[in-house]
Amino acid sequence: MSLHWLLICHGMITLTIVVSFLCGQWPIFQGTPISSIHRFLTFGAYRHFLKFIGAVFGDRGTNLVLSVEYYCCDRANPILQIIYLAIIGTTYYIVVKTSFSYIPGHYLSEVHRYGSFLAVAIGLFLFLLTSFSDPGTVKAENVSLYLYAYPYDNLIFTKKECPTCKIPKPARSKHCSLCKRCVARFDHHCGWMNNCIGERNTRYFMAFLIWHFLLCVYGTITIGLVLAGRVEESQIVHILIVYYGVDNSVRSLAPYIAQWLVDAHNTQILLMVFLAVVSLLLAGFFAYHANLCLTNTTTNETFKWQDYITWQKKGNEAHAALGVNATGMTREGNPEESKCKSFFGRFLLQETEVVVRKNVYDKGFFHNIYEVIFPFSTRASFSQTKSKSD
Repeated sequence: MSLHWLLICHGMITLTIVVSFLCGQWPIFQGTPISSIHRFLTFGAYRHFLKFIGAVFGDRGTNLVLSVEYYCCDRANPILQIIYLAIIGTTYYIVVKTSFSYIPGHYLSEVHRYGSFLAVAIGLFLFLLTSFSDPGTVKAENVSLYLYAYPYDNLIFTKKECPTCKIPKPARSKHCSLCKRCVARFDHHCGWMNNCIGERNTRYFMAFLIWHFLLCVYGTITIGLVLAGRVEESQIVHILIVYYGVDNSVRSLAPYIAQWLVDAHNTQILLMVFLAVVSLLLAGFFAYHANLCLTNTTTNETFKWQDYITWQKKGNEAHAALGVNATGMTREGNPEESKCKSFFGRFLLQETEVVVRKNVYDKGFFHNIYEVIFPFSTRASFSQTKSKSD
């Protein structure tokens, strides 16, 4: 049983570290140990590592680490693309080596040998399509079209010029310092794709996420059926009941079956757990971006709205405080305010926390989906607008 507990502890620690590193900055984890672990993994550990390098190797070692950091974090590079290819290639290789010998099996037909290869190939195709597609680059030739397609809301987007590209900056666009270009309807720069996610390739990115989620779920279920087939083919249940006198109930048989699987097929179990964890992470990431698409918002705009709402709240609180002072707050030499006024003064301050978010780009469920699947720049009307503007 010690091996079982070791595997369980290893899985829980791995899951905690992966979730903390990838999702620790999400609002749902604020103020939790997940957020603290995320800060340590992304900032604290690196600072301690830099101090250690400086103490051992001096300034030369520190400068070397900083130059590597600049290449990895401050400029476009294919490192995460290579890691993705290594992960999916290694995972599929392990699946082939450990599980294909049991296909066809008790629960699986031979079609899954070819179906799994096709599923991985489609995932690679979507990866390449998202990585090398145009995210919607704003240039001098098409900036007038994007200015027409995305009007300013004068809340989080106002008329201005990109200081780098020296062209008008359309609403919802952003200049990516990594790709060194302005991107229309900018969502974020994805390191895994080494590309920006914007107006033209959000649809490919969403297809990539949902397909890889389904791919991980498919892998988890398939390996589970392989293990279930091995239990059936090896007649483990029959042996336990007839030769070892174990009671014929799930509660009695489950620990012995689990022990046999861990001893005989530990690689498949670890792989199945890995795929299940990744599928949960992909499901959360897809759900987050799906909500953005359905409300016609981007990740970049989410941060802008947070800053805008914070600024508006502070302004409202300042106005409310001035109003309370003008209507009866105590001052030196004046009579003390009544409890009634004090109560309503606090109530007025609490009411200022309600801030209305007006997203003028949200045109409804179906229109928002249509805009993601058929971006403005891919429509015939977009080119017609260009001819009219000329």
